[in-house]
Amino acid sequence: MNLAAFFSFVLLTSITPGPNNIMSMSNALKYGLKGSVSFLLGILAGFVCVMAACALFSALLYDIIPSVRPAMMCVGTAYLLWLAWKVWRDTGEEAKAGTLRANSFAAGMSLQFVNIKIILYGITAMSSYILPYYRSLPAVTGFVLLLAASGFIGSCCWAVFGAAFERLFKKYRGPVNTVMALMLVYCSLAILFDL
Repeated sequence: MNLAAFFSFVLLTSITPGPNNIMSMSNALKYGLKGSVSFLLGILAGFVCVMAACALFSALLYDIIPSVRPAMMCVGTAYLLWLAWKVWRDTGEEAKAGTLRANSFAAGMSLQFVNIKIILYGITAMSSYILPYYRSLPAVTGFVLLLAASGFIGSCCWAVFGAAFERLFKKYRGPVNTVMALMLVYCSLAILFDL
């Protein structure tokens, strides 16, 4: 496994704006960090469930249809390139428009089951980075927990440093988005060419 590409993908996906991070930041700004803890714990619980489902789905596809691996890698590559395009073109207005007002454990957990970003994150990570190299239950479970923890940590960072991140992204949006987009392109090329 190309660890640099894998960890770049995990880091970028965890820290870039998405429903979890935007809502964590919004809730922390409205209710304070202490008032957002239950929402953040809901994110963690939901993240573990969705990552486990993504691992199971990807593993079943690999076992049932072994020839699906190249197609899944192509889909993962296409998703990363699309994500790079979206990050590069991001103005920040779309994420704010979609911010919800819920701040509970149930809201945080249920958000994960409709959060296309983490569903695609889990399927891409499992099918492109993890399952081609690791198939044992302990290894896959470890990766499920790693992916969930990284998403949770990203959401917590946005909650803790929400105001600073918002100002930073507004001030340096162009250069930050360009660097993140280029790193996602690198990740996609690493998958495509199995570097």
